Amino acid sequence: MVNASHPTITETVLRTKNLNVYYGSSLAVRDVSLDIPPRQIVAFIGPSGCGKSTVLRCFNRTNDLIPGARVEGKVTFHGKDLYGKGVDPVEVRRRIGMVFQKPNPFPKSIYENIAFGARINGYKGNMDELVETSLRKAAIWDEVKDKLKQSGLGLSGGQQQRLCIARAIAIEPEVILMDEPCSALDPISTLRVEELMQELKEQYTIVIVTHNMQQATRVSDYTAFYNAEATEGGNKIGYLVEYAPTEQVFNNPMEQATRDYVSGRFG
Repeated sequence: MVNASHPTITETVLRTKNLNVYYGSSLAVRDVSLDIPPRQIVAFIGPSGCGKSTVLRCFNRTNDLIPGARVEGKVTFHGKDLYGKGVDPVEVRRRIGMVFQKPNPFPKSIYENIAFGARINGYKGNMDELVETSLRKAAIWDEVKDKLKQSGLGLSGGQQQRLCIARAIAIEPEVILMDEPCSALDPISTLRVEELMQELKEQYTIVIVTHNMQQATRVSDYTAFYNAEATEGGNKIGYLVEYAPTEQVFNNPMEQATRDYVSGRFG
């Protein structure tokens, strides 16, 4: 049993304490405890099947949408239990936005992609202004300002992903979760999204799952390394090995497994 090493974090936006996640009767992730600080980028790294995306989805309750998924332990947002009685998962997802691996614009105009969520959430301000501000924050305004009535599906992959980031920003979250946001993108688009993350962290807390270790070193302030152990039934159980400032995880990790992973010995 590995006890993950942890950085000293004085202010916490999100926290998990002894988090276990089950899919049906199978334990998928065990005993994850970590603190996410405000306006920083935290990267989750590790081999496939170690629970990175599962833990990420716990933060905005998108695991609720998977039949049979169940969470034990504590997940808090500014100290409030996200799975407590009376907590509305839709409101959780408004405060804690999500950008997925594959860009998924709505089959609507670029303008409506941004306006739609804000409208549903009862936004009463100047919609044109919100659309422009969100697209500017996502560093895509100059590329789309003359074609706002055209379908978001007509954009390139990298532009679609930045449109999805703009859509997440438009509902004014505090946290943006990103599940391998660049895995479907070319290197130039990846660079644009990485630069964008650095700009966004001035206002938002970002948690990113990535298989790209170079990306983790380039963009994140803290890195959590997960690993998995095989069960007798052939399943995998993910667990947190080490969580520390990114520089430490990659240059001077505490755990041998972390050292082996970041040096490319497995994974």
